[in-house]
Amino acid sequence: MADAKSTRRIVFTGAAGGIGTMTRPLLARLYPGLVLSDRVEPADLQPHETFVSADLTRPDEVAALLAGADSVIHLGGHSVEGTWDQILQANIIGCYNVFEAAREAGVKRVIFASSNHAIGFYPRRKRIGTDVTVRPDSRYGVSKAFGEALGALYSDKHGIAVTCLRIGNVGPLPLDVRRLSIWISPRDLVQLFQIGLDHPDLRYEIFYGASDNAAGWWDNSRAHRFGYRPRDKAEDHRAHAEAEQAKIGPDPVGDLFQGGGFCSAEFTNDVKRAGP
Repeated sequence: MADAKSTRRIVFTGAAGGIGTMTRPLLARLYPGLVLSDRVEPADLQPHETFVSADLTRPDEVAALLAGADSVIHLGGHSVEGTWDQILQANIIGCYNVFEAAREAGVKRVIFASSNHAIGFYPRRKRIGTDVTVRPDSRYGVSKAFGEALGALYSDKHGIAVTCLRIGNVGPLPLDVRRLSIWISPRDLVQLFQIGLDHPDLRYEIFYGASDNAAGWWDNSRAHRFGYRPRDKAEDHRAHAEAEQAKIGPDPVGDLFQGGGFCSAEFTNDVKRAGP
């Protein structure tokens, strides 16, 4: 589906972060026109890689970064829970700046890194699709729900093809029992990036960023309709995940909900009144 010889300018924000570090070598083989960006240069930047520094809270820097871009993979921002001001600046204002600069630059496609934390207060016993009402588990989760809504606006109003990926947990293997349900390997995530960058019929979609997980909580049939065929399985790493889980111990709130510890942090409610 991807044209390996394409030299179109694809901007990749958050390139110095964990997900960026794991996926950019795979992406670079597929898209020679990849332009990496972050506030700081990646520590392992290779001679063949193109890097442009940009602070997403500064509209002028974002506009300069996206000038001439064909597509954007937007991973940049605050990647965990934070104070309201941290989340507001990095994940809400920064996200708006990216979409608005994309519109002004005539960008055709945007992939937005949403998160499982946009729906974190769904119970683990409940299997959900992508059409459910958002139930964020944190200020971070609220910012991801905002990004999904912003993507819908820019798709419907301005014709940008937008893919929102509710990413579970990316890594070489799942690190605990919860992540057996939400884990995605770097190469499976790159496959979802390819769909967002290349599929001709895509307008606005929400996909779950998850591998082929037997214990999964999500119906990812929308992604499968667009050709997603995950190659990796969390179940192959169950023994490791269970051993790591034994070191963590129980969480009376987080263990009930898909968002885990994000749900229990700052929690003051009765668990019987939380979630749908």
